[in-house]
Amino acid sequence: MPSTHLSLHYHLVFSTKNREPWLSPTDRDRVHEYIGGTLRGLNGIAHAVGGTGDHVHVFAGLRATHCLADVMREIKSESSAWIHRELRMAGFAWQDGYGGFTVSASKLETVRQYVLNQEEHHRVKTFQEEYVAMLKRGLVAYNEAYLW
Repeated sequence: MPSTHLSLHYHLVFSTKNREPWLSPTDRDRVHEYIGGTLRGLNGIAHAVGGTGDHVHVFAGLRATHCLADVMREIKSESSAWIHRELRMAGFAWQDGYGGFTVSASKLETVRQYVLNQEEHHRVKTFQEEYVAMLKRGLVAYNEAYLW
């Protein structure tokens, strides 16, 4: 085959340190926009960015040359620095870890809508319930002692 063709889409989830609700609705929109811009600056595709006061969902298209750990490090460090500088939240921090789940091209719109409707979704399901369900759907082994 003379060229390479890829469909690499990831649903990424990460939370604020200790899942504290740092992000008000107004600040949240700005943070989500900034994260989308950071991803585009890395030559990724920001399908959607959403979340609540204590966590963020990023639905991203990445290239073969991207290393997921590097992308996450950049998104979290750049957005954290921006939050400190622009929103003046001196004590803000992201939690160390993250969840990363691959998404089939046939599910792009479903996942995009899910990410964009996080506030509505969390009226009936907690972050912990949501995340454990994602781990189970993704067949990801985990130890409950290290989740939170």
